[in-house]
Amino acid sequence: MKTKILFIAILGVFTNVFSQEEITSPNNHIKIEIEHDNELYLKVYLNNEELIEKVNPKMEFTGGISFGAGDKIKNPSTKTVDEEIEAVVPVKSKLIRDHYNLLKMSFKNYDFEVRVYNNGWAYRFVSKLKGEIEVLDEQMNLQLGKDYTCYLPEEESLISHFENYYEKLPTSVIENGTIAALPTLFTNEKGISFSVTESNLYDYPNLFLEKTENGFKSKFPKYVLKTQELKAGQDRLEAIEEAAPFIAKTKGKREFPWRVFMIAENDKEIIENNLVYQLASPLKLKDPSWIKPGKVAWDWWNANNVYNVDFESGINTETYKYYIDFASEFGLEYIILDEGWSKSTLNVMEPNEDINMEELTAYAEAKNVGIILWSLWRPLDENMEGLLSKYEAWGIKGVKVDFIQRADQYVTNFYERLAKSAADHHLLVDYHGGMKPSGMRRAYPNIINYEAVKGLENDKWEDFITPEHDLTIPFTRMTAGILDYTPGGMDNAHKENFAVRFDRPMTLGTRAHQIALYTIFEAPLQMLADTPSSYYENRESAEFISKIPVVWEETKVLDAKIGDYLIIARKNGDSWYVGAITDDSARTFEIDLSFLDGNRSYQLEWIEDGINSDKVAKDYAKKSAKLTSEDKIEIKMNKGGGWIGIFTR
Repeated sequence: MKTKILFIAILGVFTNVFSQEEITSPNNHIKIEIEHDNELYLKVYLNNEELIEKVNPKMEFTGGISFGAGDKIKNPSTKTVDEEIEAVVPVKSKLIRDHYNLLKMSFKNYDFEVRVYNNGWAYRFVSKLKGEIEVLDEQMNLQLGKDYTCYLPEEESLISHFENYYEKLPTSVIENGTIAALPTLFTNEKGISFSVTESNLYDYPNLFLEKTENGFKSKFPKYVLKTQELKAGQDRLEAIEEAAPFIAKTKGKREFPWRVFMIAENDKEIIENNLVYQLASPLKLKDPSWIKPGKVAWDWWNANNVYNVDFESGINTETYKYYIDFASEFGLEYIILDEGWSKSTLNVMEPNEDINMEELTAYAEAKNVGIILWSLWRPLDENMEGLLSKYEAWGIKGVKVDFIQRADQYVTNFYERLAKSAADHHLLVDYHGGMKPSGMRRAYPNIINYEAVKGLENDKWEDFITPEHDLTIPFTRMTAGILDYTPGGMDNAHKENFAVRFDRPMTLGTRAHQIALYTIFEAPLQMLADTPSSYYENRESAEFISKIPVVWEETKVLDAKIGDYLIIARKNGDSWYVGAITDDSARTFEIDLSFLDGNRSYQLEWIEDGINSDKVAKDYAKKSAKLTSEDKIEIKMNKGGGWIGIFTR
């Protein structure tokens, strides 16, 4: 990381409690006014118009100590930083410009920091207290001032799988007390939006929002003292039996998480935002060179329903050798053994009687394919070193940890403890049934994915994973970071022909839409959800998917409208990949290719909706052409459709 610009200015020494400060973004579009009159109040302006009426941050501790109220300011100061961050596992950009203005307000027991970027702002408290402290509560009162449209990821409680649909509602009609997960997106009639989330979450509970009369306020899980014992026959119930009156017990001298507000003046800018990663702690691993992103053949979605084989399919050695053969043939880096591979869901130290793990891992190694194992989080929490040592000895390459559900301080610490221990054993980690990413993967890039999304698995029991849902996720959940949506279904249908089938699931939208998702969704571990047998029958589609990378050096959003359509161009090496999807409306776009490297010719290979894909969603066409950066192309999508092109230099 190289600092290009660094400027510090002392604003003055204040002895009174009241003060008023102002800080703007480097381009002066965003302005934050900070008032301190017994309490901190922040007002947010975009292009000189009020965006957020008031943000009131405060922290309270046992012993009567509080931050953000009744303190005298010592030395307010500002500085401008312009740095370049190089991502170890890049999913949006390899080189990220980190350009912001910082205001630091010093008080007796803490500092209050505000960073303002050209595409958002964030604040945090930095504690100077000594010893161990108990945080009674952290308050972030958000008064909107206007009636925004909210894309609401509602939660019934703070025990959750964090898989949300986003209901589009005026904030005025959301009932007081409604709980929202993060990120939560707010838009206005001018197409301006801001998204609320957090970054650099360590040793602290996950943040939720709760609806109030004038906006939203922060809400946190309490510090857990005791959980309920699992009853006979249960393996994954998460229930709190006793909680403390505080939310965290932690070190007195520390930085608390960033409260992040991503701002976009149009829908394209929402997806290009990278603030959660920029605000996170830098790399903590000494040598991340072993970390290998990639695509993975997945067994659970398709229920191991392989066919045209001479063995009985199931959770057994022969079936997984078949997956390994498929992965090897199509250049996939991994296969996953999901729930069922182990002796029981609570005994993940031994495989079931139908799996010979030593034979399987040796077979995979000979084929240059890695194996990832599924586990509930509780066994890993209770015997982390023993299990990870065993997996490493077997030659396993990663773990998919599932049904975490809680978001209190203990579980946040589990996320880091597992990431660190897994890195020591050269294992990747894929978090499932748990909270959204909050920047931890920057420090631990072996965190290869997070779920926290309503993905393709839901097609097994409902019909809500629609093209419109696919067009909401990039503007909402994906702004927090990587997501394990698990695309790749080959049995495609429109709603009138869709059937809910648990063991042989279908997908909504066209085949081209499904393939385009590999470029739309950011995931350094990208699954192929369907059965290898189905991919063999649809070889052309599978071969095209196998050519799409999972990491990107550069991302450009070419056109976008939340819930309606999205066109993204991403670069890997000398090639560009363009993915486009639409909702249930057919659309045509003309795209100029000026994003391509100039004075070069490219071979374009693309998949588009077939002429009859509005009737038979599996219908598609594969075409090719030679083009340059001076050309334009027409992207035509039928209802629920998509388009995916590879530009090879």
